[in-house]
Amino acid sequence: MANITKEAFGKTPDGQEAFLFTLTNKSGMQAKITNYGGTIISLMVPDANNNFADVVLGFDNLDDYIKDNPFFGCIVGRYANRIANGKFKLDDVEYNLAINDGPNSLHGGLKGFDKVVWQVQELMSEDGPALKLTYTSPDGEEGYPGNLKCSVTYTLTNSNELRIDYYAVTDKTTVINLTNHSYFNLKGYDTPDMLEQLLYINADNYTVDDENLIPTGEIESVKDTPLDFTCEMPIGSRIEEVGGYDLNYIINNHNGQLTLAARVTEPESGRIMETLTTLPAVQLYTANFLDGSHKGKSAVYNKYAGFCLETQHYPDSPNKPMFPSTILKPGQIYQHTTVYRFLTK
Repeated sequence: MANITKEAFGKTPDGQEAFLFTLTNKSGMQAKITNYGGTIISLMVPDANNNFADVVLGFDNLDDYIKDNPFFGCIVGRYANRIANGKFKLDDVEYNLAINDGPNSLHGGLKGFDKVVWQVQELMSEDGPALKLTYTSPDGEEGYPGNLKCSVTYTLTNSNELRIDYYAVTDKTTVINLTNHSYFNLKGYDTPDMLEQLLYINADNYTVDDENLIPTGEIESVKDTPLDFTCEMPIGSRIEEVGGYDLNYIINNHNGQLTLAARVTEPESGRIMETLTTLPAVQLYTANFLDGSHKGKSAVYNKYAGFCLETQHYPDSPNKPMFPSTILKPGQIYQHTTVYRFLTK
């Protein structure tokens, strides 16, 4: 039977209590999620022979998530990805953000949504067990304007999907770009790398970056480059040509409806993960900066240990008026959905 269980997961340095929630659907798939950062700790997924493996990288305990976490499994906000020089303007007012990635602001700043304790409501729906996480980011937090009321709802559907519904409203014009930053390895989190896993990305074009991984504003075709995954191929087949992937792909024919962004197939186990989203882009990141210094859940995480498919708006959109807007005004609703769908063959 589908159910939700709850257990203590530790306390933050300021005394806030974190909990670990285990969602189980009718077919036995499980997701473990903590309200610290809205983080997916574990995701138990069946293979073609109905053998289950945990397919997300992570840690065993809260302390490791607090002290040195490369964004394993968390909710990222207020603004996922990079904002150039930690600055943007709204209505002729310049806002200054924390600089935490070279000259840029990354993933919400020094204390983004990945480092706060969210309120939790447990839900049982016809689709499956769900957690609704809520957080109000106060005006000026990490430099962003407006009191931003957010909710993120994780639903583990009975058809083996992890559905993530994002919602936010503000009382002052602001910018927003929320995502989940799970690192996946469909053979299991303790497999050394994911280079033989087959990737398809539904994107003919990408945003060109400068040396600091900030889009220049140019959009180019992936055709005849090592960035092209419009035909399924191993993630590692050309990875050394680019030194690892960390790139924003523009989803083909985006119209705001739930659309296939990417699909990954693990040949040995037969596991398949489809990523669908209502957002216009997806960031492929191949754990280029993992170096063995992070250890958790009986694994040592090295370069290429996992891949991220972060559904998103384009990086640095607040400074690029030619990109789809990430501005949220009072009276408007920010709302989008991402689905990680698990299949076998």
